Amino acid sequence: MKENKMGTMPVAKLLITMSLPIIASMFVQAFYNVVDTYFISSVDQLGVTALGYAFPIQNIMIGLAVGIGVGMNALVSKALGQRNRKKAAKIGMQGILIALCSFALFFIIGMFVSEPFMMHMVKTLNDSPEIKDQIVTLGSDYLHIVCCLSIGLFLEITFERILQATGKTIFTMISQGSGAIINIVLDYIFVLGKFGMPRMGVKGAALATVIGQFCAAGISILFNLTKNTEFKLHLSDIKPNKHFVGEILYIGMPSVLMVAIGSLMNFLLNKFVLNVYGTDPITVFTVYFKLQSFVFMPVFGLNNGMVPIIGYNYGAGHKKRLYDTIKVGYIFAVVLMLFGFLAFQIFPTEILSVFSVDEDMMAVGVPALRIMSVSFLFAGICVVSASVCQALGKSMYSFWVSFGRQLVALIPAALLLSYIFQDVKAVWWAFPIAEIVSLILSLYFVRRVLKKLNWNKELVSAEADEPFSDEDADMYEYE
Repeated sequence: MKENKMGTMPVAKLLITMSLPIIASMFVQAFYNVVDTYFISSVDQLGVTALGYAFPIQNIMIGLAVGIGVGMNALVSKALGQRNRKKAAKIGMQGILIALCSFALFFIIGMFVSEPFMMHMVKTLNDSPEIKDQIVTLGSDYLHIVCCLSIGLFLEITFERILQATGKTIFTMISQGSGAIINIVLDYIFVLGKFGMPRMGVKGAALATVIGQFCAAGISILFNLTKNTEFKLHLSDIKPNKHFVGEILYIGMPSVLMVAIGSLMNFLLNKFVLNVYGTDPITVFTVYFKLQSFVFMPVFGLNNGMVPIIGYNYGAGHKKRLYDTIKVGYIFAVVLMLFGFLAFQIFPTEILSVFSVDEDMMAVGVPALRIMSVSFLFAGICVVSASVCQALGKSMYSFWVSFGRQLVALIPAALLLSYIFQDVKAVWWAFPIAEIVSLILSLYFVRRVLKKLNWNKELVSAEADEPFSDEDADMYEYE
């Protein structure tokens, strides 16, 4: 078996080659998120507020899909480093099985949980009953569509992660980018009511989202069938294998829990802190999350490019290449986040003006963007550290970092600052404070992981690339 480029190409060039297609597609995704919010804000500002309230459930759904992909990606790339293609193919099919089960769960949530959740979110909102009812209707309509039709999301992310694990990130760029572009076009048509379509507002945004996901899923499945030369997926391997399912969930679930913590943070911040100040801070906070994706998406793309490289080189026993990948990753991430910080500091008014905000919201939003973006200075290192832990099978460390940042540091700091200063401007400082806590924990855990790597473990040879049973799988346990 010819060695994959992840074990031979110079590290800096490899990381750029692997990450750039992902970064490009994520930029398109980030652009879609902002355009989506722009169209909705031009129709109804309360639609943006409703999206902010709906965010926790949608974020958990996306996080679950990504978490499955993280676990599968790490295991597939390591199996390829061990030159065991049959094992890699079986892991890929087990990831698809988990994704389908996850869709079934969110179909139920979309049918029965959307409206009760939205009603609970607006209970403490300091506004009129009419506005509350409108937000509930908009948010529950959105969640019903994106959850009940989420099979496209789960299949898209799963098949794209299989391609990433084999080093073929150019095809993930095409599938992600195509889905996002379709999303943007349909947003224009459905949200604003163009080309004879009725103006659907938030409902239109939800429909555009799921159609884009279905298209991206179809493209990524096609690429796996035609362009994946490392191994072929076989439907017979979809039969549940408790060993591989357990390993995927063991590595991937901490990523899901990290997203769940983020959603819980968003829920608590909106309900118990920002609700006191009315809809403007909630809308600003929602817009900030959309905008920050422009800064974080390149780093997340870098993160996705690093995971298979680290997993492959650990599986192949290339110690120096693994360490070099981490060093280069830290440098790239810090530089990218610095550009984002400067943009938010210098152009906050111009950035917010895109969303047709009024003077009151601008007064809230400008200091919010400047203060919260201070956290960018530390976040790049934290994101790369999380990818290192995930790629080496220690995703729980990333979970504890996220737990410490968002629940131990951010929410208490926001509550305390709000109580002391009685000013929403003070609340935004909780974000840089929490990111400093995250930085300290991230560096501690990465150092711990690297010190405990077992480089003397016998590698699986090319002869192991033979048909194997569930009992044989125990020989290849991912540590």
